[in-house]
Amino acid sequence: MTTSTSKAVRIALYGHISATPAALRRELEARGVDVQDNDGDPADIDCAIFAVNPSAGIDGETIAHWERLNDYLTPRIFVALALPGTDLDFDDAVLLGNRVLDQLVTPYLVLHADDGTPAALISLADLTVRNYVAGIAVISESESEHRELVSDFQAEYIEALSQAGEGAFSAGMLFPAIPINLDSGIGLDVLTSYLDQLADE
Repeated sequence: MTTSTSKAVRIALYGHISATPAALRRELEARGVDVQDNDGDPADIDCAIFAVNPSAGIDGETIAHWERLNDYLTPRIFVALALPGTDLDFDDAVLLGNRVLDQLVTPYLVLHADDGTPAALISLADLTVRNYVAGIAVISESESEHRELVSDFQAEYIEALSQAGEGAFSAGMLFPAIPINLDSGIGLDVLTSYLDQLADE
């Protein structure tokens, strides 16, 4: 993903086959993200995306890749994929990532429809809601009940940002966890916005 004023960002994508990393790669490439093969030198990676299916856990190879990148302070993004037929959700994925990878932060939380399916994301930075229409995020103000629901999570998120300091993500010191639903497009724009941060540096 490059423009005349941005640099090419070398992206690696890791994840067990249960997390459908190939499908995520296709979606990213369709959005102009150049995902390279991840069997090269870790020093050549600008950012690593880790795709996780919370129902299947996180396999040892994925953990080893994460830990190897610690030596390089590589920026990393944890992606929890909502997959058909799975019972566990984004919160479960984040708890799992906190336990076996590193402490994660959640810039967005999932809002569910009445039938329990992921419907939108709410930003913990400004409490706006992103509803997805044909894969495009439509941003609106949140309702008071949503703000009350996430108030404690927002306080935790802001505290984590404050402690980490400015530029912590790019420095490989702060790891965002992002919910993704490939069918509806939920979260794909959030993921690419983090990659854009690196391209604009």
